[in-house]
Amino acid sequence: MGNARATDTVIEVAGLRRSYGAYEAVRGIDLAVGRGELFALLGTNGAGKTSTLELLEGQAAPSAGQVRVLGRDPYRDRAAVRPRIGVMLQEGGFPMELTVAETARMWAGCTSGARPVTEALEIVRLAERRSVRVKQLSGGERRRLDLALALLGRPEVLFLDEPTTGLDAQSRRDTWELIRQLKDNGTTVVLTTHYLEEAEQLADRLAIMHGGMIASAGRVADVVAERPSRISFELPPGHFLGDLPPLAPLGVTGHEETGRSVRLETRDLQRTATGLLLWAADKDLQLRALDARSATLEEAFMHIAKDLEAAR
Repeated sequence: MGNARATDTVIEVAGLRRSYGAYEAVRGIDLAVGRGELFALLGTNGAGKTSTLELLEGQAAPSAGQVRVLGRDPYRDRAAVRPRIGVMLQEGGFPMELTVAETARMWAGCTSGARPVTEALEIVRLAERRSVRVKQLSGGERRRLDLALALLGRPEVLFLDEPTTGLDAQSRRDTWELIRQLKDNGTTVVLTTHYLEEAEQLADRLAIMHGGMIASAGRVADVVAERPSRISFELPPGHFLGDLPPLAPLGVTGHEETGRSVRLETRDLQRTATGLLLWAADKDLQLRALDARSATLEEAFMHIAKDLEAAR
């Protein structure tokens, strides 16, 4: 693959493997990430996420397979690739006695073509804290400083390894907004996270890893669609599950009944909900505690992990 690219694909991985002695952490994965896309890499502990990310960042050479970032091998062509990417690790390891500005200036001195320190701190909303020592920052502020350092080189591709671990809910959402702004400005983002809501909120596409392999991949909506939607409600007194219209023609694939509470699973939420509500209206019935919702990414993730564990 040469430098000139006729495609907007900025990361390409084929047959990627990484071994630590006899242990194979990454077992032959393929993936591609487009320019300006936010791609999330998910998985339980030990799934191979961090090992994969380190190969994409050029921190190690793969045991087998091929990696291309911006058209080049990130390990062999590190000198050409590194100035064009940004990396935010799980742990920054800052000198605690330095101020925010001193830390950023130190990092900028090691960064080719670094943007002004003040600009980087403004992007992550830390400019007003520039004179504060690192040890006095909150956990959320330290993660924002991590992000500022990753952005110093104006990266085309940004790797974020668990960017919101340990943050409170407000700090996490503030970080999400910063990541969205970076993506809107054209930065390609590869994200690993344990927070499935984070991936659901931010990602254009994702891959779920398990045992060093990709178990499921695609757009968030497509991965979630692998699990059925559900409708739950309470039947009025004197009515039972058998009083409902035939469920199969409404798209229902499963049901549970506990007392008067009914839960239906469906692959066609609109058709099932419409049929159910038309039946209730025709019978002049009120369905209490009515709740209809699509599956969540967490449900899809847990289902995939459970099935794979059962198959081992």
